[in-house]
Amino acid sequence: MSDRKKFLWIAGFFLVFYFLPEGNERVAAGLTESIAMMSDYAREHVLLCLIPAFFIAGAISVFISQQSVMKYLGAKAEKWIAYSVASVSGTVLAVCSCTVLPLFAGIYKRGAGLGPATAFLYSGPAINVLAIVLTARVLGLELGIARAIGAVVFSVVIGLLMAAIFGKDEAARQEEFAQFPEEESGRPLWKTVTYMAGMVVFLVFANWAAPKTPNSFW
Repeated sequence: MSDRKKFLWIAGFFLVFYFLPEGNERVAAGLTESIAMMSDYAREHVLLCLIPAFFIAGAISVFISQQSVMKYLGAKAEKWIAYSVASVSGTVLAVCSCTVLPLFAGIYKRGAGLGPATAFLYSGPAINVLAIVLTARVLGLELGIARAIGAVVFSVVIGLLMAAIFGKDEAARQEEFAQFPEEESGRPLWKTVTYMAGMVVFLVFANWAAPKTPNSFW
């Protein structure tokens, strides 16, 4: 960034705070509410959603071999297998549009094709079990089923479009992954399964709480 742009950014922030009408009730209330929302986000969302998601993404990078990811989600894998796995694997994860990003980055860096990874990125927040049950409970079973089917179908369509648009870049990327030596892991399978299952269970159940009303389902 050039010195001129830095100066303009500094000057812009200065002018915003200089002319900020702090005496205005609406402005004061807005600032108070924004700080309260950030505090709630840090306490509830970051600690209970984002941090477990980062741990799961780290586990994908460390515990799951690159060959396994490329076998089922790579660009050269069978499309029906890759997109089927990617589009429905978010069912067991209680992830939102923010929490799914570290997981997407984890599988993408381990060799997943752009298409399947994008399908997972799109469908994960929409088809997790909590979202589907809540939708079916509040809006009806038909809409709950329609949400699940629609999310899977559209995620596959979007994934295929991304793979087609960035096909050349993706082919070069997959060639680089193919040149990497095969990884050897001396870690027992049960350790990997236990860790991943523990993180998923924590991610799903960390936000469960007693309903605020006696007859509430959620």
